[in-house]
Amino acid sequence: MIRKVLKSALLGAALMVSAGTTVSQAADAICYNCPPQWADWATQLKTIQENLGYEIPHDNKNSGQTLSQLLAEKESPVADVAYYGVSFGIQAGEKDVVEPYKPAHFDEIPEGLKDPEGKWFTIHSGTLGFFVNVDALEGKPVPTSWNDLLKEDYSGMVGYLDPSSAFVGYAGAVAVNRAMGGSLDDFTPGIKFFQDLAKNDPIVPKQTSYARVLSGEIPILLDYDFNAYRAIYKDNANVKFVIPSEGTVVVPYVMSLVKNAPNPEKGKKILDFIMSDEGQKVWANAYLRPVRASALSKEAATKFLPESDYVRSTPVDYGKMAAVQNDFKQRYLNEVR
Repeated sequence: MIRKVLKSALLGAALMVSAGTTVSQAADAICYNCPPQWADWATQLKTIQENLGYEIPHDNKNSGQTLSQLLAEKESPVADVAYYGVSFGIQAGEKDVVEPYKPAHFDEIPEGLKDPEGKWFTIHSGTLGFFVNVDALEGKPVPTSWNDLLKEDYSGMVGYLDPSSAFVGYAGAVAVNRAMGGSLDDFTPGIKFFQDLAKNDPIVPKQTSYARVLSGEIPILLDYDFNAYRAIYKDNANVKFVIPSEGTVVVPYVMSLVKNAPNPEKGKKILDFIMSDEGQKVWANAYLRPVRASALSKEAATKFLPESDYVRSTPVDYGKMAAVQNDFKQRYLNEVR
């Protein structure tokens, strides 16, 4: 009997190893942090496969997890390309885990939205605000300001991604901190906001939570405009996107070629494709702002909130934002969580 159990266990282990090998061999390239439910990476990866013939598996890391993995694998990289919020891209360049590469149309990327050597470069951007499932509010009004989120009416209804790990969470912290009178030199107003919000029983996941908003589990999520527009126009959900009255930030998302990647030539072709007309149109059709403005059609532009709302969405010093991220992280962990 014992022999049978051992034999079964060994066979199972062998099958698991074999399956793992098959999955690894099936992938033509690896992209860290390319989750299908975020920024319509599902369509982009499918489009890459159709045009380049590369099969790239979905990857559900967040930006912080991606940087941590690149650092852990520095001596033996697994990924070929990586995607993350701009502050993590800057840190990846500083920590020498990415390779300088200037993809197609690099010269069209505005200054400040790319590393001069190509260690990271913007592919699209989003505006941070409130992604609201109107039905899940159960008759309560749609919040219009950061201060509204602190009202008892919204107890247990507000979600934000963990700002100590997920870039969208950190972007939300930068936005609310500035709206409350803080700066990148002083996060005290933002820390106080999160302390006050903690009394309202917020939901704080680590991963992208698009499906949880659609289901009503998270009625109000601090998130980007493109996810809300996707819910409205593709999933026909009763959703609204709100740019808070006190203001918010516009945030670039960037990509890099991983240093000593297993498949560097494939990685370069993937980055070239993402910056091509066809690759950039995938982002525009997913309601993101492609970094190449020519890719945003007039039809796609009509689905965004009016420009009169977007004037409340402004850039920050992204280099400084990256430089102070760890300081904010420690304050958040020590004073909020």
